[in-house]
Amino acid sequence: MNELAILAAAGAGTALATGIGAVPVFALGSRAPGLRPLLWGIAAGVMGVASVVGLLAPALDEGSNLVVGAGLLAGVLFLVGSRWALAGKDVHVGALRGAGVRRSVLVFGVLFAHSLPEGFAIGTAFASEQAGLGLFVLLAIALQNVPEGTASAIPMQEAGFTPAQQFWAAVATSAPQPVGAVVAYVLVEQVKSLLPLSFAFAAGAMLALIAFELAPQAFTARTWRMALAGTAGGAAVMVALSAAIGV
Repeated sequence: MNELAILAAAGAGTALATGIGAVPVFALGSRAPGLRPLLWGIAAGVMGVASVVGLLAPALDEGSNLVVGAGLLAGVLFLVGSRWALAGKDVHVGALRGAGVRRSVLVFGVLFAHSLPEGFAIGTAFASEQAGLGLFVLLAIALQNVPEGTASAIPMQEAGFTPAQQFWAAVATSAPQPVGAVVAYVLVEQVKSLLPLSFAFAAGAMLALIAFELAPQAFTARTWRMALAGTAGGAAVMVALSAAIGV
């Protein structure tokens, strides 16, 4: 097996790790409706820390403020434009339709878009001459994918998707990772220069998703305490994970 095949298989492994994060959501079964504010809070906390620590911080380390600012703005506009395009539309997946399905599509789209620059990071690290860097970045992204899989499954569970659909949709959000890893490995110099912009774009879209979709869903007059606990818990998990794996 050549190096590109190994890299593609490793990237596919990180995508499968995302599916693991969906398991606790559908395992809740009938208890999930009463815990939805908590679950929405967890999704907001996970995605908030991922966008700042996992995307914005590396972007600022590698790129100029102007490039990062442009990427952030483009990401916000991408999310706003997507919401506008879906507003008033009969968004449906099979027999499922309504606001929950629309929200699921938005969350899926943002996580899908942010997976490509993560794939670039894997391929760039594997092309580096620094010993062990490729494996370290691969494991870091695989571990980070698990709570992101949870975030993708939460709106799908509310919208009525089956456990299998939640699992495979979570995996699909990370489908660009093996593709991005191979492309970055082959074109390392060209791709490396795009990392700050692509990371900032993903961060902007993710932060806008939290502000426009997740937070309003979680934080109401009756549910804000539970949502706040979920947000703090999700953020704490991601901060601890970041500290443990050094990203």
